[in-house]
Amino acid sequence: MRKSIFSCSLILITHLLNAQTLGGSAIYNFLKLSPGPQLSAVGGTNISLISQDVSTSWNNPALLRETMHKQLATNFTSFYAGIQNGHVQGAWHDEKFSTTFGLGVHYVHYGETTQTDVAGNIQGSFRPFDFAVHLSASREFIDKWHFGTTLKYIQSSYGIYRSNALALDMGLNYYDSTKGWQMGFLARNMGTQLKTYGSTGEDLPFDLQLGITRRVMSSPFQFSFTAQRIHQFDLIHNDTVFNANEGLNRNLDTWFNNLFRHFVFAAQIFPSEKIECSIGYNILRRAELGQLNQTNGITGISFGLGVHLKKMQIRYARSHYQSNTGFNQFGLNLSF
Repeated sequence: MRKSIFSCSLILITHLLNAQTLGGSAIYNFLKLSPGPQLSAVGGTNISLISQDVSTSWNNPALLRETMHKQLATNFTSFYAGIQNGHVQGAWHDEKFSTTFGLGVHYVHYGETTQTDVAGNIQGSFRPFDFAVHLSASREFIDKWHFGTTLKYIQSSYGIYRSNALALDMGLNYYDSTKGWQMGFLARNMGTQLKTYGSTGEDLPFDLQLGITRRVMSSPFQFSFTAQRIHQFDLIHNDTVFNANEGLNRNLDTWFNNLFRHFVFAAQIFPSEKIECSIGYNILRRAELGQLNQTNGITGISFGLGVHLKKMQIRYARSHYQSNTGFNQFGLNLSF
């Protein structure tokens, strides 16, 4: 029965893939933001990392585990100009169905913005926001393999322009605790708009990801590799007008340049059972946000620290997006 359900899920994923955009133009891109410090610290995305942090299941619902029962995670990030990003998620395990469930909210509030007409006359102000309510479920279907799915209701409001949508994530996770191997596969943000901003519908930010994590046994080290947007090889945005103005020759971009833009690398060290230190490198983030003709320092690098107490996890991460400018993220997980 479990294998039949899994087979049907794969057929559904294949069907939904045909309806997703292969380009970089999509709406609801706030869904790509990391939900918590642990994922931020390892590069912003990781779908294979086994953890006691329930917010990691935002990236891959198959990472939900029975050990997360009655855990509540609260995470907060403050950006420039009053923009705030937050994520709250809880989990519980149902013994009868041998399934772990998760429920949460992911949101971005963009502060207060001046509203004007087409001539620039001020007509007041509005407070734009995006949020997604998500329900997840995960269970073991064969030895060492977990299957998970997340259903999201997405709401977006920018003054008089409003939109909502439904999206579905489907993920797999393999975990061999004796050898330290962890693997994940994810089809993310498959869905459609229910209400559009205007008369034309737009694509959701679909992503197909593959990840591998390896804990070096009898050592405090762990390493991760994640490949994102593997359904689309060419990730280089080629704006011919901009290139001509800036004197850029995109023909010089090599096959390997394009290949490595898909990769996110991460490493962790566990000095003790209660402390973890993480670092990540998101190559696509550095390539897209690096400034021309300037040294970009540690753009694309992120790092963080986690402290595990008996009933609490305290987490912090700092991610560098551009010109060595970093954003801090704080998280608190409570187990009841």
